[in-house]
Amino acid sequence: MSKLKNLENKVVWITGASSGLGKALAEKCAALGAEVILTARRVDELESVRLALLHSEKHLSVAADITDEEQVLQAYKKVLNAKGRIDWLINNAGLSQRALIADTTMQTERAIMEVDYFSQVFLTKTVLPTFLAQKSGRIVFVSSVAGLLGTQYRATYSAAKGAVHMWANSLRAEVANEGVDVSVIFPGFVKTNVSFNALNGAGQPQGHQDEAIENGLEPEDFADISIKALLNGQEYIVIGGRKEVLGTWVSRISPSTLYKMIRKTKVK
Repeated sequence: MSKLKNLENKVVWITGASSGLGKALAEKCAALGAEVILTARRVDELESVRLALLHSEKHLSVAADITDEEQVLQAYKKVLNAKGRIDWLINNAGLSQRALIADTTMQTERAIMEVDYFSQVFLTKTVLPTFLAQKSGRIVFVSSVAGLLGTQYRATYSAAKGAVHMWANSLRAEVANEGVDVSVIFPGFVKTNVSFNALNGAGQPQGHQDEAIENGLEPEDFADISIKALLNGQEYIVIGGRKEVLGTWVSRISPSTLYKMIRKTKVK
C-alpha cells in the first residue's frame, strides 16, 4: 500500500472526464501537480475541461468511446507516445439505470454491462502491461454504493458495479507483489448528470434529475475525499451521506436487516 504526498509529475488517466465526477477528479489531480489525461467521447467537451485546468498545457485530451476496443487501443498508444508512462488509471466512465427488472429489455441489460463492466475490464487489461513493466502505479475503479447494496430500479447497474468491484479484488491479489495498487471507490449520491443519462427499461436516457442526486454531495467534495484517500493508499473507499454509509455497514453485519431496510426505502 503506497502513499503519496501529492501528484507532482504523475500521469493520471481519467475516463468519463468531460463532466461530473470525472471533471471534478481531473481538477483535483491537476491542482496537486498531476499531468492529466482526459478521456470521453467528445473532444470539444474534453478540451473545455482541459483548458480550465491548472497548467492546462501539461494535460491531454484523448477522445474515445470506451466500449470500442479499437478506439481504446488507439487512445492507449496516444497516451504512451505523449507521456511515456501512466501512474494512475481512474476508471470513472459509467452509465446508470432507472427501471424495474420487469421493464428492462435484454438489450438495455447488455448496454449497461458493456459500459460499466466490460469496458472497464478491457481498458485495465490494455494498460496493465505498462503498470507491470513500471512495477508501480495505482488502478482505480469508481464503483457505487449501489454495487454493495442492490436496490430497486438499479438492478443491472448494481450488478455491473458489484462485478467490477469483485474483478478489482482479484486484480489486487494478482498484482500485489508487482508494485501495482488497486483501489475501488463507492460513491453514494453525488450531484451530477448521472440521473439525466440513466437508462430506462427501453434503453433511453431518463432525462430528468432525481431528488436524491440533487441533494447529494457536491462533485468537488467527492473529488477531495477520493484523492485524499487514494494518496493515503486506501483500497476500499465509501463516500456518501449517512444513510448510504450506514447501509454499507449493515450489509456486512446483517444482510437480512439490510434487505428489510431497502424494501422500505424510496429509491426513485
